[in-house]
Amino acid sequence: MNILITGGTGFIGSALTKRLVEQGHGVTVLSRSPDKVAQICGSGVNALSSLAHLKAEDNYQVIINLAGAPILDVRWSEDRKQLIRDSRIRLTEQLISSIAQMTVKPELLINGSAIGYYGNQGDTVLTEQSTPYEDFSQQLCADWETAAKQAEQFGVRVCLIRSGLVIADGGGFLQRMLPGFRLGLGGRLGSGRQWISWIHRQDWINIALAMIADSTMHGAYNATAPNPVTNAEFTRILAQCLNRPALLTVPACLLKMLLGEMSQLLLGSQRVMPERLLAQGFKFQYDNLPAALNEALSHR
Repeated sequence: MNILITGGTGFIGSALTKRLVEQGHGVTVLSRSPDKVAQICGSGVNALSSLAHLKAEDNYQVIINLAGAPILDVRWSEDRKQLIRDSRIRLTEQLISSIAQMTVKPELLINGSAIGYYGNQGDTVLTEQSTPYEDFSQQLCADWETAAKQAEQFGVRVCLIRSGLVIADGGGFLQRMLPGFRLGLGGRLGSGRQWISWIHRQDWINIALAMIADSTMHGAYNATAPNPVTNAEFTRILAQCLNRPALLTVPACLLKMLLGEMSQLLLGSQRVMPERLLAQGFKFQYDNLPAALNEALSHR
């Protein structure tokens, strides 16, 4: 298959790209730095610097849309929030316009999303059918999904991956946490009662591969392991895996003062279950947190 990936040089996209190449697929990666694509993704990967360079005769059976500015890197100002939205929603709208012009339409669009779609919902168990609670992250994900679903008018099958926190070596939120935890300075955030729904990157990739292989899959899927944990549990397990204490607590009021509205991402609670994946018989390679963390830490 010929596969186009936006965001293909990122933490998830680069690993997915390498796996697809290993399987013999032809992969093109959209990147603002096309000269770095081969270095990050491998020499057999094609680079595309802009969607404007797509031609009507280009033929991709699958498009995987993962592009988006980092959501946790910079405190949210109104300008930053607009950048976060534009990097996802506007690019997706441009992608749909490109699909409209293609002579041969792709068979499948896999679009990134996140469990932020559900908003902060405390202890409520959330499935793909749950009603969301509106906040910035929820509206961002909802609008992103709405933009992607426009591909259906061209006969394209659309799958939406609502990702939890992704665990793997070499990036993601775990890389941010490790320096403090390795020094014994890790600790829970706020009350620690907020739920963390997570997934190992290998399982995320396997979900995407299942979507490519199974033409019956469509719509939204929660990409989370079936065993979410509280922030306090996550803290304890990570410290245990590192053989370090985790005695500190970061007060919620301090996080709100330092991060403003962005603190919702750390203090909000989403107890998410991958109901649709489990119903289809998907088998998680890493369904418990200690195994997922130990695998990620084994590379260090």
